[in-house]
Amino acid sequence: MDVFYNKQGVGDVLIFPIKQGDRYSISHQAFGDVVKIVDSGNNDLLGYNVFNASHYFSLNDTGKITLDDALLSQLKESFRKNGLEDELNIDLTPKFVVGFVKEKAPHENADKLSVCQVDVGEETLQIVCGAPNIDQGQKVVVAKIGAIMPSGMEIKPTKLRGIDSSGMICSQKELGLPNAPEEKGIYVLEDQYEVGQEFRF
Repeated sequence: MDVFYNKQGVGDVLIFPIKQGDRYSISHQAFGDVVKIVDSGNNDLLGYNVFNASHYFSLNDTGKITLDDALLSQLKESFRKNGLEDELNIDLTPKFVVGFVKEKAPHENADKLSVCQVDVGEETLQIVCGAPNIDQGQKVVVAKIGAIMPSGMEIKPTKLRGIDSSGMICSQKELGLPNAPEEKGIYVLEDQYEVGQEFRF
């Protein structure tokens, strides 16, 4: 999970997105320097903005910053100082990881889809994939449930033509990588990557 900070471009504010919402139903609640952002339609928590961020955080980087235990602790302390009682039970496990395609089988209801069993280290995920170049034995980039793609899309459990799919096998274009090829296809990694390791991009 990432937060964002750009003092020169945006101002002294830490932006902490949690999930995507409908921009037409967003509401804000201010608690001192902390603004809580929710979807007024279903009351889902979308994220927080912390103003005067340099008073609460030790920020040496700008742009996208990985939320780690130390930064999460500072975030909780900023909430406490501003009277916000949200608990922030955040899963800090990596959401983009290296996976290994153990099995690939044809989808029973769709000619162009494959049902893959993908080892991501601590578990094996069933992922339905439509990429023409997906194959057994590949190392790939997997966006796990809860991952936020560069496009803003949140990865959720889904059914594709009646088959459960828990995650997404990513292309370079979907990851926003520079010089990504235009043709459809997942990003096949070289063998030096370790299954289950975080994929940074």
